[in-house]
Amino acid sequence: MQDRRGLLIILSSPSGAGKSTLAKRLRAWDNSIQFSVSATTRDPRPGEVNGEDYHFMSPTEFKRQVAAGDMLEHAHVFGNFYGSPKGPVEKTIGNGCDVLFDVDWQGEVQIRNSALASHTLSIFILPPSITELRRRLETRAQDKAETISKRMLKSWDEISHWGSYDYVLVNDDLDTTARNLITIVEATRMRRNQQPGLLDRVRALQSEFEEGQE
Repeated sequence: MQDRRGLLIILSSPSGAGKSTLAKRLRAWDNSIQFSVSATTRDPRPGEVNGEDYHFMSPTEFKRQVAAGDMLEHAHVFGNFYGSPKGPVEKTIGNGCDVLFDVDWQGEVQIRNSALASHTLSIFILPPSITELRRRLETRAQDKAETISKRMLKSWDEISHWGSYDYVLVNDDLDTTARNLITIVEATRMRRNQQPGLLDRVRALQSEFEEGQE
């Protein structure tokens, strides 16, 4: 029996708050943590490998899996479906490894209401200020000014859902935030429902105690 069950670790944030960097820090701390491989109905891009980059599906198969309850979360984005297949996640956490999800608040709600809700840990990353959030987006130099403006407009809608998460971290210092994130994961791994052998251990202690009273 595994010492523990794995966690479904959800990281969400507005673009530019540092979520991707924190996810890398978390996996550098424990490289057994696996990224959830999403399913999609879009066509593979050059170099993408089925089962590694995405699980590529037809719209019919995707909808069938949604109807069967085989998707932990799903969304329709720019004409294609995206989602998180439940089967691979169940297998991974059953083997005692955590699965990391990069989803928005809508995905968090769906996973929170799924059959694996009791093994879910959700963390929202806040920027220290809106001014700093804009500065980070501009410093990245990855987007045009128009795109940055759209991301900024969307950011408040994302931030407004902070209250549905288990933990909220303000990323004003990357090293401190990364340490706090690791501390949260370590503590949550020790929850009672994450330790499948705990009941047998307590029963063994009870039997030992009762034998000592005879």
